[in-house]
Amino acid sequence: MKEFKIGYGWLLIGLTFGLFFLSIFLGRYAIAPWDVAATFFSGLHQWANNFFDGWLLGVSNASGSTLTPIAPHEAETLHYTVIFRIRLPRILAAMLVGAGVSIAGTSFQGLFKNPLVSPDLLGVASGAGFGAALGILLSGRPMVIQASAFLAGIIAVAITYAISRMYRSTVMLVLVLSGIIVGALFSALISLIKYVADPYDTLPAIVFWLMGSLASVTGRDLEMAAPPILAASMVLFIIRWRINLLAMGDDEARTLGVNTKRMTKIIIICATMITASAVCISGLIGWVGLVVPHMGRMLVGPDFRKLMPASALIGAAFLLTVDNLSRTVFPTEIPLGILTAIIGAPVFAWLLGRKKVGWL
Repeated sequence: MKEFKIGYGWLLIGLTFGLFFLSIFLGRYAIAPWDVAATFFSGLHQWANNFFDGWLLGVSNASGSTLTPIAPHEAETLHYTVIFRIRLPRILAAMLVGAGVSIAGTSFQGLFKNPLVSPDLLGVASGAGFGAALGILLSGRPMVIQASAFLAGIIAVAITYAISRMYRSTVMLVLVLSGIIVGALFSALISLIKYVADPYDTLPAIVFWLMGSLASVTGRDLEMAAPPILAASMVLFIIRWRINLLAMGDDEARTLGVNTKRMTKIIIICATMITASAVCISGLIGWVGLVVPHMGRMLVGPDFRKLMPASALIGAAFLLTVDNLSRTVFPTEIPLGILTAIIGAPVFAWLLGRKKVGWL
C-alpha cells in the first residue's frame, strides 16, 4: 500500500509538470509546436546565461525581473512576446494560486477538524473583494487594486480574530461564527460599492474582477504575489505533522506537547497570507480550497505529511486545467470563478455520494 501511494505521488508530479509544458502550447494565437518549443528553450537558455553572468559579476540584470527572460534578439519576436509575456506568467500564476489555496484549505480543514471548511472561512475573500472593488472605484490602477485587496483581506481576518477573542469558551466555534459575520459585512460593503459605481465603466470592471480571472497577470504581479504565498506555504509545509495532532483534538495535541494556541495563530496567519495574496492577482476563485483536499485524501489518505504536498500538486494541476479551458475552449474567455464552481460542485457532490468527505 505504501508503494502504491508513493506511485501516486510521482504520478501527480508528472501530471502537474506535463500540464505546465502542454499549457505553453495552448492559446488563441496559433503558433506551430516546433516554434513554441524553439522559442521557449531559447528564451530559457538566454535567461540562464544572463542570470549566471549577473551572479558571477555580482550585478543585477538591468531589466529588474527574474520571471521574464531577456529576448534572444534586440527586438522581441512576436512568438517570444506571446510565450514569455502572456502565456508563461498566466501559467505560473494558475499553478501558484491553485497550489497555495489548496494548501490553505487543507490546513484549515485540519485546524477546524471539519472537512467542509474552505480558505475563505474567516472572511479573507470577502475582505479582499471589498478592497479590490474599492481600489477599482477610487483609482483603477492595478497596483492600487492589488494592494487594497491584500490589506483589506488581512484586516477582515484581524477583525474576525478580534471578535472571537471577546469570548473565552468554544473558541473555534466563535471564530467560525465571527468569520461568517465579517464575511457578510464585507459582502454588503461590496454591494454598496457596486451600487454607487459608474454602471458603464467601473461597475463592469468590479463585476469581472470578482468573478476571477488570470487574463491580465504579468511577471510583475507574480513577483509581488509569489513571495508571501511561497513563504507561508513553506511554513505550513514544515509544520504539517503538527496539523495531524491538531486534527486529533486540542486535548490530545496538548498532551503530546503542542502549543495549540500558538499553532492556531500560525496556521491562520499563513493561510490568510496565502489567500489574500492569491485573491490579489486572480480575483475570487472558489471551490479549489474546498474540493482539492478531498481529492488528496482519496489518493494518499488523511496523513497531512502526505496530504499537504498532494493537495498542492492537485490544486496546481486543477486550476491550470480550468484556466486552459477558459482561454482555449470557449469563443470568449469564461471567468475562472464560474468554471471552478461548475466543475467543483459536481465533483464535490460525487465525493459526497462516495462518502469520501471525511478524515478516514
